[in-house]
Amino acid sequence: MHRGYDDPHCAIARSLEILGDGWTLMILREAFLGTRRFADFERHLRISKNVLSKRLAHLVDEGVFTKVDAGQFGARYEYRLTSKGKDLLTVFTALRQWGDRWVFGEEREPMLVHDRQTGSPILPVRIRRADGTPIPSRDLELRPGPGASDAQLERWHASQDD
Repeated sequence: MHRGYDDPHCAIARSLEILGDGWTLMILREAFLGTRRFADFERHLRISKNVLSKRLAHLVDEGVFTKVDAGQFGARYEYRLTSKGKDLLTVFTALRQWGDRWVFGEEREPMLVHDRQTGSPILPVRIRRADGTPIPSRDLELRPGPGASDAQLERWHASQDD
């Protein structure tokens, strides 16, 4: 797994330190589909034991999974999503919707997500205003936050001079 992105004050870089590996994303996909046990991850993904073991340990260390002893006759562990892990569902939904649109195309989506209560397909994930209306990307503006570094502030101020 890649370590050491140069910008410690960037949420994307820091998130990639946790999630920026294809196998890690596929393990999380499986967890959202209900997979919990090592052997089941291995079987569904056809991933080597050593790669799976490293990725699961990393996700446990990062607090995305918790490792729970679910064995009745000796140790048998399950990997369960924590609140931190469950919060990734929106990110995965947006990524899946992007892939459905740009990789597979309309009417060729491999999986569809429906609301359990209504049975209706979910709406596309969108950035919205406080009143719920979608915000076009041209209306989005990045601004420094309270955790911005001096370098980020300098870059932002320089970009405002243009």
